[in-house]
Amino acid sequence: MATLESVVVPKNSGKAFVVKKGQRLRVAGRTVVDFVVFNLHNLRERFDQARTKTNQVKIFISTGDQLISKLNNPLLTIVEDTFKEGKHDLQKGMCSKKRFELVAQGLAKRKFAEGVDMNPKTPEEIPDHGCWENLSEALKPWNILPEDIPSPFNIFQTMKIDPETGAMFDTMIRPEKEAHVDFKAEMDCLVGVSACPQSGRGEAIRVEIFEE
Repeated sequence: MATLESVVVPKNSGKAFVVKKGQRLRVAGRTVVDFVVFNLHNLRERFDQARTKTNQVKIFISTGDQLISKLNNPLLTIVEDTFKEGKHDLQKGMCSKKRFELVAQGLAKRKFAEGVDMNPKTPEEIPDHGCWENLSEALKPWNILPEDIPSPFNIFQTMKIDPETGAMFDTMIRPEKEAHVDFKAEMDCLVGVSACPQSGRGEAIRVEIFEE
């Protein structure tokens, strides 16, 4: 494959990429990546968590599965997934300054299956931005409003979900070594990524685009 682009996205920052139909996009790293996608030629058509789960009758997706739009069209197909330690998440939204503040004030919850407490408790511990702000800034050149950014596909974020109560717990499960997820574009896409600052390991990520 010919490499068209290779970009390092620093911790707690975002970046947007244009991926043409048939090209391969790779997201690589060891930290949670908040990932959203739009139809490049109709930015009102965007990734939808519910359609992606319902149409494929599963809450965990990997190789061979698709990211599906609100209009029930496939945007991307996962063609390779080397994350073996856990599963990617399709349940949670994204972190933001506001959510950090709510958790610190006890007005929103975030629990880890391992029992650790990584929640901010003082104003000094609250990050001044998160994935919401990162994606808002990255997608601004395409005039996408923050409120129009969909709930993401959270790459490398393993959630523990109680099958009886539906309770959701974060986990400390992350790739031990750099893992990657490769997507094939089913249409011309605009993709936004954020290297998440929280969830146990905030690090830079790498995004590559290939021509097959």
